[in-house]
Amino acid sequence: MSSLFLRLLLFFLLSNFLSAQADTNITLGETLTPLTPPTSWLSPSGDFAFGFRPLESDPTQFLLAVFFNKVPNQTVVWTANGGKTTNNQSKAVFTQDGRLSLRDHAGNEIWNTSVTAATSAAMLDTGNFMLVSSNSSTLWQTFDNPTDTILPGQVLQEGTSLYARLTDSDYSRGRFELGVQPDGNLVLYSLAYPTAFRYRPAYWASNTWGSVHVQLVFGQSGKLYLARANNSELFTVSSVQITEDHFQRATLDSDGVFRHYTLLKNKLTTGSWDVQVSTPDNICESLQTDVGSGACGFNSYCTFDSDGRVNCQCPPKYSYLDPDNKYKGCKPDFISQSCEPGGEAPFDFVEMNNVDWQHSDVETLNPMNEAQCKDNCLKDCFCLVAVYSTETCRKKKFPLSNGNLGSSIQTNVFIKFSKYNNTNTNTIYLPSKSDNGKRNWKTLVLTASILLGSSVLLNLVVVSACVYKRKRRLLYRDPGGLVPSLCSFTYKELEFATKGFTEELGRGAFGTVYKGNIAYSESQTLIAVKKLGTLLEEAERDFTNEVNTIGQTHHKNLVRLLGFCKEGEHRLLVYEFMSNGSLSKYIFGMNCVEWTQRAQIAISIAEGLAYLHEECRKQIIHCDIKPQNILLDENNVARISDFGLAKLLRLEQTRTSTGIRGTIGYFAPEWFKNIAITTKVDVYSFGVVLLEIICCRRNFDWGLESQEKLTVIDWAKECYKNGRMDLLVEDDEEAKKDRLRLERFVLVGISCVQDEPWLRPSMKKVVQMLEGATEVSVPPNMYSIHLQQ
Repeated sequence: MSSLFLRLLLFFLLSNFLSAQADTNITLGETLTPLTPPTSWLSPSGDFAFGFRPLESDPTQFLLAVFFNKVPNQTVVWTANGGKTTNNQSKAVFTQDGRLSLRDHAGNEIWNTSVTAATSAAMLDTGNFMLVSSNSSTLWQTFDNPTDTILPGQVLQEGTSLYARLTDSDYSRGRFELGVQPDGNLVLYSLAYPTAFRYRPAYWASNTWGSVHVQLVFGQSGKLYLARANNSELFTVSSVQITEDHFQRATLDSDGVFRHYTLLKNKLTTGSWDVQVSTPDNICESLQTDVGSGACGFNSYCTFDSDGRVNCQCPPKYSYLDPDNKYKGCKPDFISQSCEPGGEAPFDFVEMNNVDWQHSDVETLNPMNEAQCKDNCLKDCFCLVAVYSTETCRKKKFPLSNGNLGSSIQTNVFIKFSKYNNTNTNTIYLPSKSDNGKRNWKTLVLTASILLGSSVLLNLVVVSACVYKRKRRLLYRDPGGLVPSLCSFTYKELEFATKGFTEELGRGAFGTVYKGNIAYSESQTLIAVKKLGTLLEEAERDFTNEVNTIGQTHHKNLVRLLGFCKEGEHRLLVYEFMSNGSLSKYIFGMNCVEWTQRAQIAISIAEGLAYLHEECRKQIIHCDIKPQNILLDENNVARISDFGLAKLLRLEQTRTSTGIRGTIGYFAPEWFKNIAITTKVDVYSFGVVLLEIICCRRNFDWGLESQEKLTVIDWAKECYKNGRMDLLVEDDEEAKKDRLRLERFVLVGISCVQDEPWLRPSMKKVVQMLEGATEVSVPPNMYSIHLQQ
């Protein structure tokens, strides 16, 4: 299998950039698939495409959509199937009976256009995809079936609505609707998700009632207006002076704001969508309803980010129900107050200013001073929040709704919380000695061992715990001395620590990770709990041994395993919590960390891998090195996570085309060949990550017009060939000044991604080359290039 073919195969697994085709006359029987060309049909200019687009958050899931083909991230303007995604085994078929059909992996139809007898289809330069009959009449078009976006030249007819997506990454129907009403009004409603029930009153309206046959028109010149049947203008929503050098769209965003966006066509690779007009100006103030939660979820409050996006925040002592969907609201991180006598004792207040929840009052007390207001709420088991202003005390109940933060809100707000078990995350609460002498010694020993984290005292405490509870602790001998093995958790303990596995941190090939907390009195330790999927029978037998091997693997650049759960069908691993998240958010996007820190991160990752390959007691091949599996601790030190899990889950033995394990874009070529999997697969993946760290961009970027830039590997080789290392780092002046190290790092990255495993260096040598302790070997296929420079 040639090198070129392998690179193209990997590219097709991720991107549809090269696999679209311009076809103004799509004929019956033509088919689109997510991975095999064609994956989309282009408009004549190539500005728009209809076809499969991978989700940025999960490239294994695909939308059937219309999107801007040349714009960064290929902005979606219309989705089929209610915005639901499909996998890479689905297909879209323009059937012989003249309808468009979306089918799943089993061939079952999951969506269609509900019209027949079309003889051709076309993707137009306006962004409209249409089915046409033999007499050239339009039978169906996306412009008549909008989702969340309207484009220039499109008209939103009376009785037609736009619906916001649920979140920025979830394209299914969400919580807001923009519709042209029969009474002549253009109206923005909040909805009772997941139904289409409208909360009333509307939070914005054009107030143009009394006209008939009204429609919302998006003019090519940049004007968005409500028009009568004779096209006379009735109300202007947005008016922007726009030339043909701009792309435009108007979108009802997931936060409920209708925004008019523009983007210069000559800045596609570096530019971003600019907001010209937002409707309403302040949704936090505009959206106040008698029922429902308001602009944000229950127990949260509404404010704005610096870019004008709605930001739903939790009050102190509360945390998000779902960090990936902050509109779901917040939950208290403490046990509710008891209404039994003495139930008020362990509670106190934390103060906030300039915030209020408009529709959660239990009662109003007047006149009353601030101290009396707080004391009254403290003694009232139903009082959740006390709001004090000018001798008036308002007590609020659970849940809080219609929260809003603003300088115009002149209030002092007192949030009530439990003093003894409040946390900012999920917590196992252990009572102190004074709690009626009730103490769970098993949990106390477990918690004390974890509380000390990675400190030197940890070994002594855990060894003591192992002696005290011999049945639940094991010891092993290590050349460095006596080392405690892992803590054995019950499933109930971990379920409690994670509040029922509600706060998801991430998911991948090895399982889903949840945030949790173990605490004693007012001390607490954060943990990350990974729920593994179903194991093969052989892996089940070796589970304890393999987990102990992982637990014995300690290095400053590895995430430490603290414990595990093996109970019934449940298999979970408990890790130390990495507060700064994954490397991906620090190298992708606008805020890439500085060059010096990136260089140190790269060396740290290499040192961690070198330890796994050559220095730990049992060699470990990771099999899934990628930025998402590189975590940063509170000191921004890089730590490799998920090591050892490939062997535990027997992933390295799965080699079929449908069962390859790892992540698209980081596969070594041998995964596609009938040869042994060795440590060199990690070297290849590290090389990809290293080049991503250098360039601050993803391995594949289908938004780039230049073909040699599509993959970071080919772009690095091109820049090295031409002696233009500066092009890799663009505006990073610090990296450009560090020219010798930059060139050394690039050449190390190229050496690591050689197609033949034997041509790649070991990770130990990679560390030496990155640190400048040994000369970087020029790969054979780059040697002639090197001589020309």
